[in-house]
Amino acid sequence: MVSPVITGYYRYTDIFFEWYDRSTLPEADRSPLRASLAQDAFVHPDHPLHKEGVEGAELFLGTLQSFETRLLFSSAQVEYLRYWLHAMGLTENLISLPYSDCLLTESSLRHVSPVTFKTKDDLKGALKQIEKNNKRLKGADPMLKTRREIFERIRTLWTEKVGVWCALDFEAWDRDHTMLTEFGWSFVRWIDGQPVEEQGHLIVKEYRHYTNTFVQNNREHFSFGDSELVNRATFKTRIQNLVADLQKDGPLFLIFHDNNQDIKYLKSPAVNADLPNLNFLLPDAKPDTGVFVLDTSDLFAALEGEGGHNRRSLERVCRHLQVPTSFLHNAGNDAHYTLLAMKEMASGDPLDMQREKRWPNRTGNTAYPTAPQTGAGVKVKFEPWEEDSDYSDMEGVGPV
Repeated sequence: MVSPVITGYYRYTDIFFEWYDRSTLPEADRSPLRASLAQDAFVHPDHPLHKEGVEGAELFLGTLQSFETRLLFSSAQVEYLRYWLHAMGLTENLISLPYSDCLLTESSLRHVSPVTFKTKDDLKGALKQIEKNNKRLKGADPMLKTRREIFERIRTLWTEKVGVWCALDFEAWDRDHTMLTEFGWSFVRWIDGQPVEEQGHLIVKEYRHYTNTFVQNNREHFSFGDSELVNRATFKTRIQNLVADLQKDGPLFLIFHDNNQDIKYLKSPAVNADLPNLNFLLPDAKPDTGVFVLDTSDLFAALEGEGGHNRRSLERVCRHLQVPTSFLHNAGNDAHYTLLAMKEMASGDPLDMQREKRWPNRTGNTAYPTAPQTGAGVKVKFEPWEEDSDYSDMEGVGPV
């Protein structure tokens, strides 16, 4: 299939229910159009809209300016289908396009990303779930809506395989946060389309024997290589050079878990990294340059449907995402797990589909499934044993 230029999108429901149902369409043309849009035919590998290398059918998931989600056909798909039907002699006439008011242009949408469906049941299930989620999100907190939009932008940017994605973490002595004791990094970049990863861990020699009172002391337990013992001057220079080098290969996405303190450390006299133009707003399209801040605590808040100021710890985020961890509060390990958590979310399905796959039927009025779902929210209801790794030991009860 040769893909025409996408000029817009059509709602799936407009195409599936109304395009072939117009009274102006001759029955001889209506029947083959209806057959080509049947859900079991649409997901078949011989369908004219089947995309090489994709298992199943590709559609698009779009977020309207109202933050409602819609399943979409691209205008290119609609154009191709009507020309293909006519070229194959299946329609007597070239079927006209849907009425112009159906077309959604870029200005009508906050975000669009491709989504695939392997089976007819997958497609039908997604349509039902989208309708439920739109009802549950009515009146949702603006912060949750913003987080959801950021989540989808990150998914799209991640699939572009552009620039460098680097997670950073600092550890400081818990009785004086001006004394930075550790620094860790973990990044991925792409060379010829293949991911290349690197991670590292620095320990400040002058503070090596400063032990924490309230936070675990795990500086000697870096799990992904050898730690480097450096003096304060070298510590500062190494971080400055790393940040500068990472900006040479296009855009740099700096990933933190709850970024506030780590960014303060980057700008502190102990590091003084050259980052004059940090961007906390992600671009709409693939950037060529720039430094952008991502926060896995916000990503996970979007995924679990949290609209308030509650932020999950890195340990709890990894546990819910089923990312095994050990020796947290080692800066190198924390950076590595932060990158893994980001990848786990960014490489998954669109937000609502991903949430339902991870935690099925755990949102809305779960206690009263037959109750109205409008405005019920999409916050995941976790069980106590999911929230606390020691729950079964304390209560003598765990998941069956």
